[in-house]
Amino acid sequence: MTFKHLLYTPFTGLGLYGGFRGNRWLRNRIKVFKQFVLPSLKAQTNQNFTVWISWRQEEKNNHIVQEFIQDLEIYYPPWAIGGPRIVNTFHGLCFWDDKFSDKEARDKLMTNLHDTMGELVDVVGDVDYVYMTIQSSDDCYHQSAVMGIQAVFKETDYQAFGFKQGYIMNYLTKEIANYNPSTNPPFFTIKFTRTQFTDPSKHAAYTGPYKSHEYIGQYLKYGTVEERGFIVGCHSENISTHFTHPFKGQTVSDEVLKDFGLYDVASLKIKTSVRRAILRRLPHWWQKKLRYWIGERFYSRFYNWIRG
Repeated sequence: MTFKHLLYTPFTGLGLYGGFRGNRWLRNRIKVFKQFVLPSLKAQTNQNFTVWISWRQEEKNNHIVQEFIQDLEIYYPPWAIGGPRIVNTFHGLCFWDDKFSDKEARDKLMTNLHDTMGELVDVVGDVDYVYMTIQSSDDCYHQSAVMGIQAVFKETDYQAFGFKQGYIMNYLTKEIANYNPSTNPPFFTIKFTRTQFTDPSKHAAYTGPYKSHEYIGQYLKYGTVEERGFIVGCHSENISTHFTHPFKGQTVSDEVLKDFGLYDVASLKIKTSVRRAILRRLPHWWQKKLRYWIGERFYSRFYNWIRG
């Protein structure tokens, strides 16, 4: 059985604001990725994977993105044995975006898959299976995650596999606590046959398509593990999850960070707006309400008005 393991990072194109919240936001997200996610990738005990980063088409000519791509080549040279280790596509998000109506979300998904798979088919190569792991641009996996995921698919008939629990970390202070979600978190991997992955229609049909990470188990034979396998990274630019989230549990020792390759990483320092600085200090319930009434609700109406 041969396979290609893709760690999928949707950098832009997700959610409201046209999937892009300005160059300052973009610089901050890139800094988070380089300072936290990249060391966690380098710490993986099994390096048999390819990082697939997706962007909107507009980012193809953004000098910030192009500089970032060049920086990544220092860590994962494209000429390394086994082919490119980091692949960038510029056709948008490749899973269902629940911030839109069903028709809009489906149309966007099918268009993006169609345009993206034309490029990824050569990256995947002639393999039996493709493993697609959701790798957020600001979250991290345990150093044995890649090894464990590949072992699970070799030994079981699961179509998808994920972690039930993890940790939540304040990147600004390096404080870390248990994270105990009551729903299925977005830290899972889907196993496709090569044809299921590269054919846009089969790709969407095989996955449901699931409309949110909570529902992946309704469409695929899904297995989980109890061990804490991920870190939810919190900073001033998070869209939905904050360090005051109700799923946050007991604070734990920073010794845990050794298992993620992050023990020696410095705390994050980024420039942010006064509004966000105040917002992140409020309880989760207030943050959620204020983001909706002051930010997301107003902007979504304005954005839809602009689009006509």
